[in-house]
Amino acid sequence: MSDVVPFRAVRPQKRFVEEVASCPYDVVSAQEAREMAKENPKSFLHVVRSEIDLPPDMDVYDDPVYETAKKNIDRLLSEDILFQDSRPCFYIYRQKAGKHEQYGVVAGVSVDEYVSGRIKKHELTLAAKEGDRVKHIAAVNAHTGPVLLFYRDRDSIDRIVGKIVRGRPEYDFTADDGVSHTVWVVDDKQHITALREEFLNVDSLYIADGHHRAASAAAVAGMRRAENRSHRGDEGYNYIMAVLFPHNQLRIMGYNRVVKDLRGLSEVEFMYKVGEKFLIFSNFGEKLPSRLHEFGMYLDGRWHKLAPKDDIYDKGDIVGALDVSLLQNNLLGPVLGINDPGRDGGIDFVGGSAGMGKLEELVDSGEFAVAFSLYPPTLTQMMNVADAGEVMPPKSTWFEPKLRSGIFVHLL
Repeated sequence: MSDVVPFRAVRPQKRFVEEVASCPYDVVSAQEAREMAKENPKSFLHVVRSEIDLPPDMDVYDDPVYETAKKNIDRLLSEDILFQDSRPCFYIYRQKAGKHEQYGVVAGVSVDEYVSGRIKKHELTLAAKEGDRVKHIAAVNAHTGPVLLFYRDRDSIDRIVGKIVRGRPEYDFTADDGVSHTVWVVDDKQHITALREEFLNVDSLYIADGHHRAASAAAVAGMRRAENRSHRGDEGYNYIMAVLFPHNQLRIMGYNRVVKDLRGLSEVEFMYKVGEKFLIFSNFGEKLPSRLHEFGMYLDGRWHKLAPKDDIYDKGDIVGALDVSLLQNNLLGPVLGINDPGRDGGIDFVGGSAGMGKLEELVDSGEFAVAFSLYPPTLTQMMNVADAGEVMPPKSTWFEPKLRSGIFVHLL
């Protein structure tokens, strides 16, 4: 059973939505965000990356950052750029990138189900990043970015969504990255009741993207419950804003790796050590693996294909048999000394949408010594890991397209 509820979203006036909607806070640096929003005071980056309105040397975790976020969202509301719906609604959010389309239900999901494990995770969170979002949510008094959830697809939900999207959308625009975003407001009581009832038949929800947003929302809910002597259970802070997609619509891409140096090894020595655990095939013209348990490696201007030898992993180990685990446990850790990829400054991560040219550029520039392209994990693998109560290694998944921030805000 999944407790999915409508809510009164704060959202842009129709004529402003394209100016307001921004990329998520965690896919751009402060400098990139500053450049993107410098001539657009309506951009939601002024809320989710509010440090762009402060001196560049300001610590992004200092109190003025969160105070500025609060002032900026209040400004957008007072100038009637944002408004709040008069009654609780669901929303259907379609994203279209090329031929790929995905339809999600925007809703509130239960904090209690997250805490109890009914909303399942596949990654650990970092304390600093979680603490940042806790401060942000508490200061702004809102969830400013949705969590991306998925569920095992159900025809009954697809049929309801299909009926709704025959109507006229509220928003329909194409962002500067070429992805189109279309939204339908679901304020019809019959459709709301039907969606709620159908989600009660969904056994589990899975986090695809937004582990830190979910964890921080739950933490703030705990704080608000402790502070509220008349807590009832239906207050806004008891629900996390999310977009729920059927698993067969999501597009997952590889999350590639670049490493700064070869840990003192010559290229010949490095290749020898790689060959102890992997079969190496030179002249890998495809650059990007076409199946699980294949890797691309870019070194000294040439691409190689790597295939793990059969005896280096247990095929029955649902985490150890993941491609990110094979690369980490047999090459990045023992050969290149990257033992904590989530915190090690010697490695960086490049989302699959950036393409193989980005990996080549980073290595050819001399900033990095070697790059690895990965085949993405499957949604089934992710669900198996989450169902077993296990977690995937850091930076295992990259979902495209990304949800825009600022189209929906959930007040606490």
